[in-house]
Amino acid sequence: MIAAIASGKGGTGKTTVTASLASIWDSPLIAVDLDVEEPNLHLFLQPVIEGCEKGYILTPVVDEAKCTYCGACADICQFAAITVMGRLILTFPEMCHGCNGCIAVCPEKAISPGQRELGDISWGKTGQVDYLAGRLRIGEAMSPPLMRLVKARLKRILAETGKDAIIDAPPGVSCPAVNAVLDSDIIILVTEPTPFGFYDFQLACEAFSPFGKPIGAVINRAGLGQDDIYRFCQERGLPILAEIPYDRAIAEAYSCGRIIAGISPELSATFVSLKDKIRELAALSRPQEAAHA
Repeated sequence: MIAAIASGKGGTGKTTVTASLASIWDSPLIAVDLDVEEPNLHLFLQPVIEGCEKGYILTPVVDEAKCTYCGACADICQFAAITVMGRLILTFPEMCHGCNGCIAVCPEKAISPGQRELGDISWGKTGQVDYLAGRLRIGEAMSPPLMRLVKARLKRILAETGKDAIIDAPPGVSCPAVNAVLDSDIIILVTEPTPFGFYDFQLACEAFSPFGKPIGAVINRAGLGQDDIYRFCQERGLPILAEIPYDRAIAEAYSCGRIIAGISPELSATFVSLKDKIRELAALSRPQEAAHA
């Protein structure tokens, strides 16, 4: 089972929820930080890093001795990563999305694959929980290619071990957030009852609903602000899986890098209940598998 913890905006508490769920999970688990532009799950889980490797994307390298400047490579590239101007061919590796289309269409086989560094992929353990994360290279503009490399490693781990996975997704509803939730069985949207929180929660629901995955809400800072989110969830039939109170003790624990599920029996029970509800909701995305089990 793969659960993606997402949100329409930053600062709603995705990492807080992910870390707390990881701390109370009662079966083999891998916690994944896919917010590669600003990973911070490690600040709470404090994993022992066991390995790290660079992630790369393939980029075109042109042998001008073979090139006839036919322009086939430039015609197929939708991102202007390769351009032909008369008898001059230019490549822009930072624009390349690694599709290798230019290599495939070159009639003279004048283009070979090079590579551009995307960032780091690290893995380790925190207690009995496995940890996996990506960190984008400073200056790299595109995060989805590195996220796909992290997810490819996750897929291999899950195939070998059968563990559950909790993904700390990037905020928002753009390409990185969509990429993070695509392979999940369930999407948990963490929000807050404020005007900004409600507006972005609506955007997230609209962006992720077409995937046909079960979606549940976690209301963080409950008791602060408005009731719009509650009415919206009721109208849309979205289950509210948990409420985390607006409480100074929680804010103090977070600011010290503590996992909030451990600061009181009440919060621990909240996250144990959330874990159970996630499993029940995730089962809805695999009805055929459940029927054959």
